Amino acid sequence: MVYSTSQSSPSRLVERNPDMSAADLLEYFHPPAQFAQASLDNYVPDPAYSSQRDALAAVQQFALGGSFRPSGVKSWFGKAKPAAESPERPGIYLDGGFGVGKTHLLAALWHSTPGRTYYGTFIEYTALVGALGYQGAVEHLRGADFLAIDEFELDDPGDTMVMSRLLGELVNTGTRLAATSNTPPNALGEGRFAAEDFLREITALSDKFLTVRIEGEDYRKRDFDGHAVSFSAEQLDQIATENSGAVTRDGFDQVVNHLRLIHPSRFVGLVRDLDTVILDDVHVLHDQAQALRLVALVDRLYDQQVAIASSGVALDEVFDDTMLSGGYRKKYLRATSRMIALSRLVELPSAEGP
Repeated sequence: MVYSTSQSSPSRLVERNPDMSAADLLEYFHPPAQFAQASLDNYVPDPAYSSQRDALAAVQQFALGGSFRPSGVKSWFGKAKPAAESPERPGIYLDGGFGVGKTHLLAALWHSTPGRTYYGTFIEYTALVGALGYQGAVEHLRGADFLAIDEFELDDPGDTMVMSRLLGELVNTGTRLAATSNTPPNALGEGRFAAEDFLREITALSDKFLTVRIEGEDYRKRDFDGHAVSFSAEQLDQIATENSGAVTRDGFDQVVNHLRLIHPSRFVGLVRDLDTVILDDVHVLHDQAQALRLVALVDRLYDQQVAIASSGVALDEVFDDTMLSGGYRKKYLRATSRMIALSRLVELPSAEGP
């Protein structure tokens, strides 16, 4: 990987412009650090929710290898089918709310699967296609034994058709699949485009997966109504000078504008090896393209557990009301909760927190 500026601890995020090859991009297709030790043995189902125990059993069965034809398969777009009518499924889809252990199970499945395997979010896979081109992505992923797809979502017709075609080609060459999502399967794409017009493509995706529903409470007990920690300019000065790790400091607008110049697939290289990102003068965003690029950056910061220290508007208020009530609502809520968590990684006794 090559950066346009050569510095071991860059002082500004906007000075970073990672040049990443296909091999560099695929190097990051593994579970985030917080799931490095995830296994099927250390997943603890909540006894109050039998679906968690059932999900673990289904994943354990899938981990044994090969496609399978479960009895009474529930179709994404219909009632349960008799086993004789149910096609063999090369994939398993874990559907449930926040914090019920879906990502843990997905990462555990990845860790337990031998061979050439890849793990990424749905956005990372579509970004990979955007960076390498469709045929380039197929060539690099073809022959993989297993693909794990976290946070499965369909944001637009293009993503729907590309992923349907890509997964179809890979399945035809023996690749198995596993995915998670907090969107019910029959609601994928709902509110973002006319899903009925793309039913064929969505159905083509759904036919590849056995759906397993997981109920439960968020084990992290996240306070989604909480606030991100906000700092004064003087406190940011202190963080910038006293932090022993790799720190960048930029104006919020500068970062938002810089993201426009970098392909989202390379955001992982943008934040590589950083400990803290400092953003001055955060304000509410009204441009959806800017907001979605910020969401993609936050996802990579969260995966790397890079702290965010900021001044101005609290990070949980950066998306305007129109965005929070629109089709990308779940994206923005996820990014908001992650920014709250990352802001609380900053240690400063005088911080102005909630």
